[in-house]
Amino acid sequence: MTIDIRAEPTARETEFASLYAQVQQFYADQLQLLDAHDAERWAETFTEDAVFEIPALSEPVRGRDGLISTLRRNQEHQQRDGARLRRWIGMLDVRPQLDGTLHTRCSALVYMTPHGGESKVLHVCAMEDVLVRSRSTWRTRHRRVTRDDLA
Repeated sequence: MTIDIRAEPTARETEFASLYAQVQQFYADQLQLLDAHDAERWAETFTEDAVFEIPALSEPVRGRDGLISTLRRNQEHQQRDGARLRRWIGMLDVRPQLDGTLHTRCSALVYMTPHGGESKVLHVCAMEDVLVRSRSTWRTRHRRVTRDDLA
């Protein structure tokens, strides 16, 4: 079996690798803001008219103000319960579109750590986004999260 290994990647491969790294960094920053309950800065990673669909809510959250309210409400629940949530994503797929947007899909795990307890996986999800370029960074215009246990 022969493996074709080129000494230099093509310009297109290099450009995509750079884009992929940007998207990974975007999600690392965005999810750390979410886990830290930094509502305003987290909401800034979305467009003004963003739509956020998540199974825990009966209707999509719309706009940054809605995102901020939702995150603050979640923070209050976690503080009452004494639990800490953290998110992890992997298996990231990035698909550039002709209009300049990016369609992404990844697996997302939500871990819960009760006060004084051991961490456990709370939810296994798929997260699908439409990302748009805005002021030299990416922003989420639309997010749809589905949970495996509700599929």
